[in-house]
Amino acid sequence: MEANMRLGIPTVEGRGRYGGGGRCYRRRGSRYGYARTPSNLRPIPRYEGRVSKDYSPPSLVLCNARSIGNKTATLRDFFISQGVDLACVTETWVREGDTVTLREMAPPGFSVLHQSRTVGRGGGVALLIREDCSFRALPSPSIPGIECVGLVWGSEVSLAVWLVYRPPSAPAATLSGLLEAVAGWALEFPNLLVLGDFNIHADATPSSQALDLVSSMATLGLSQFVSGPTHQAGHTLDLIFGVGIDVIMFPSMKVPWSDHYALKARIDVPPPPCLGGEPIWARPRRLMDPDRFRQALRDLAPPGDSLTELVEGWNTQLLAAINEIAPKRPLRPRRNRAPWFTEELRKMKRDLRRLERVWRGARDGASRTSYRVFMKTYEMAVKAAKKSYFSASIASASSRPAQLFSIIRSLTSLEGQPNLNNNWTHSCEAFASFFAEKVLLLRHDLPANFDTIKELEAPRLSSGPVLDHFDRISPADVDRLLRAGKPTTCPLDPCPSWLIRACPDEVRAPLGDIINLSLGTGTFPGELKEAVVRPLLKKTSLDPLDLSNYRPVSNLPFLGKVIERAVAEQLGRFLDETSALDPFQSGFRAGHGTETALVALTDDLRRQLDRGGSGLLILLDLSAAFDMVDHELLDHRLADVGIQGTALQWLRSFLSGRGQRVALGGELSSRHSLVCGVPQGAILSPMLFNIFMRPLAQLVRSFGLGCHQYADDIQLYLLMDGHPDSAPDTLIRCLEAVAGWLRGSRLKLNPSKTEVLWLGRDDMRLRGQLPSLAGVQLVPAPSVKSLGVIFDTSLSMEAQIAAITKAAFFHLRQAKQLAPYLSRPDLATVIHATVTSRLDYCNSLYVGLPLRLTQKLQRVQNAAARLLTGSSLRDHIHPVLYQLHWLPVEYRIRFKVLVLTFKALYGLGPSYLRDRLSWYAPQRNLRSSNKNILKVPGHREVRLASTRARAFSTAAPTWWNALSQETRALQDLTSFRRACKTELFHQAFGQGAA
Repeated sequence: MEANMRLGIPTVEGRGRYGGGGRCYRRRGSRYGYARTPSNLRPIPRYEGRVSKDYSPPSLVLCNARSIGNKTATLRDFFISQGVDLACVTETWVREGDTVTLREMAPPGFSVLHQSRTVGRGGGVALLIREDCSFRALPSPSIPGIECVGLVWGSEVSLAVWLVYRPPSAPAATLSGLLEAVAGWALEFPNLLVLGDFNIHADATPSSQALDLVSSMATLGLSQFVSGPTHQAGHTLDLIFGVGIDVIMFPSMKVPWSDHYALKARIDVPPPPCLGGEPIWARPRRLMDPDRFRQALRDLAPPGDSLTELVEGWNTQLLAAINEIAPKRPLRPRRNRAPWFTEELRKMKRDLRRLERVWRGARDGASRTSYRVFMKTYEMAVKAAKKSYFSASIASASSRPAQLFSIIRSLTSLEGQPNLNNNWTHSCEAFASFFAEKVLLLRHDLPANFDTIKELEAPRLSSGPVLDHFDRISPADVDRLLRAGKPTTCPLDPCPSWLIRACPDEVRAPLGDIINLSLGTGTFPGELKEAVVRPLLKKTSLDPLDLSNYRPVSNLPFLGKVIERAVAEQLGRFLDETSALDPFQSGFRAGHGTETALVALTDDLRRQLDRGGSGLLILLDLSAAFDMVDHELLDHRLADVGIQGTALQWLRSFLSGRGQRVALGGELSSRHSLVCGVPQGAILSPMLFNIFMRPLAQLVRSFGLGCHQYADDIQLYLLMDGHPDSAPDTLIRCLEAVAGWLRGSRLKLNPSKTEVLWLGRDDMRLRGQLPSLAGVQLVPAPSVKSLGVIFDTSLSMEAQIAAITKAAFFHLRQAKQLAPYLSRPDLATVIHATVTSRLDYCNSLYVGLPLRLTQKLQRVQNAAARLLTGSSLRDHIHPVLYQLHWLPVEYRIRFKVLVLTFKALYGLGPSYLRDRLSWYAPQRNLRSSNKNILKVPGHREVRLASTRARAFSTAAPTWWNALSQETRALQDLTSFRRACKTELFHQAFGQGAA
């Protein structure tokens, strides 16, 4: 009865079969029944949650795989056939990092938690759990001689599950350590399962170790549920202990692929809400035919005249058209299926099951051998099918990085995003309140001060060019705006965005009318000011119960983004023509990037160290910078750069009256208004933020400090000569002014996360303390990370090289595991996306590094080349790189510097790099006058040989001048890249290389 109460079965149950005064009777339609008096009946409380009609308690399987490497498809099919929610596998024999093999074993829609053996081969335990079940991984304790992995399974009652493997050679003392751990688990988790292969004989005549283990578990409140043998030798080695939960055991199953039996059980826990799924109302993708959609649009009446009527008519007509061709239907969630599983594989799977039934009936060696031989054939066919499918997928996604990384993650990632729809996580209202209140609390701590009021009361004077309106767009512009960007669809959109893009002739006129009326009236449609936010866990290792571990990902209506794109083109063109933005702001600007910002920064620092001076680098951290932008202050700063009239009115309309809802589990939260900030996910937001931050760099440079910005990443640096005893007064006053400006701009400075790096010789360090920032004492760190690059006190790049090589080799090992499923071109695509991209990121900072450091990078490239070509370690690497047409690392660095130089010289890069280069102009007319030669700084400007080899301002002109005159004369970027690579390739492999 207790089990029925937990399962919510709406029945009435008697207290006992006999002794209640009932009498036996016979009725029509049944063999027999029992009458009971009402006094012997009691009601069973009904479970109040929403439960699927076909709900059954979750089930688990425990098996010993004896190496999963040669039977991944067989194990996956076994788990699917058993319909399990949790699979517990011991003896995986999988080494740490081999995620591909584990992913192969997991059925579609399952996450994997694995703990490998730390020393030696064999061992390993894995938990496979459905992703639609709420769970979180538990940190694995260190128990000598024991391997274990655990999770908390969330429903109405959270259940902790620990899978344990104890090797046969483990001494008896290991059980004592295990019991100590179980005692701690039992105190922490009232509902606990401990199961696995304990390798002790808990038979009908158990050993002393088994008696001690079972009795000790009993004293901790854990009951043992397994009875009968679990090994083909007749011993009971696999055990299941539990407390606070009922475990219903099924008969053990003999399997032909292991010497252990497979154990199956049902866990008597309350069902999570909505398990089994309420019907999902969705439009069938197969019915969304663009031709039918075009015809439906032609039959619709034109909308009204005002902007509101135009937008409402647009939404109404598109909704009517999509309802006509693909109306929403109730669709129940289907079980995830492997897309590569073909009909031929299904037939082979049926034949394999037939051979298994033959073995179960015969129980002889011949039938077992037949089964295992065909199992190997089946495993090979599965791998061939996966190779064909994923090769085609990777080939189609080679030019789309996001989709390519998604495919790679599907092959290698063991854990997905946690399911937020179950009852132990949070509701959409909870997320919506948290995201809104977070900004409001930060803003409450930053009331408008005197500086804010002073700026708002200052007259708006703009003496330069002005942008007082946005020009109307042509039909050709509408087509271009439709094709630009990704066709992402917001839940508030009336129909999928890709369908709109597929019908340019039908939507061109109404879309152009909406955009031009919006630009002409200076109004952004209010219907498009709402964002739908989806919570995204920042890292899968973080606690899903903590709301602060989630990042809000905003999605805006497609029509609003098209209008934004029309404004962004004109606003960006105005800002570029008037040089309104700070030249050292590199975020979200064409030709600018993280690498250009870091090249300029390191060039200044290296030149300072060359002069015998020192430097101080300060990396400021802002909290929720985009969300904290004050609209009134932004309005003033827009006017300062020359935006007036209807253009300014349109931007005000774009920012005001905005709101957001959180989408979760098919539901939308209530609307929360946004009183500040630039909308996340909007096309205009980065541009508006750059305008808002424009005065900061001017303020910093007024104190003699340097300042680089990449969006909200701010780098301040002070160059100092001599041996200062204490921080210069300019630094103290500058930091006070920066903190005051940020406070006046109502931006939240996070001084505890602000990092400081001292650069220079140890004997030149400041003897006194650094100044404080917003009341927090600044302390220099041995290294800091800025824009993905690690800097140390001497700019040696050792820590950066170590981090890059470690990450690259990790992805290279994953690529090796994927190699059996990929063709060579597809494997090359994966290697370039995951390994080569890391070697090339900011590699212009590696100029002039010692050979011992560049060799580390070269080893990564060599390993990648050998993997791609199948070459052995005995093969010389130069012919392999030559065959692949890969530039060695040293020449890749030189190539990157030369490309940055070309872009800077011809206006394709930032001005702060162009200012470091100058054309060579001899005092008298020489043959070298017209050969596009750059001036190389002399020895008076750069004294140290190491600096001459490493600073961009000296290495770039030196390498540029070494190029052939024909290459230097090119003015097209594509032609220059091609010619430059060919020339460097000849230098690396000889003039005979092609």
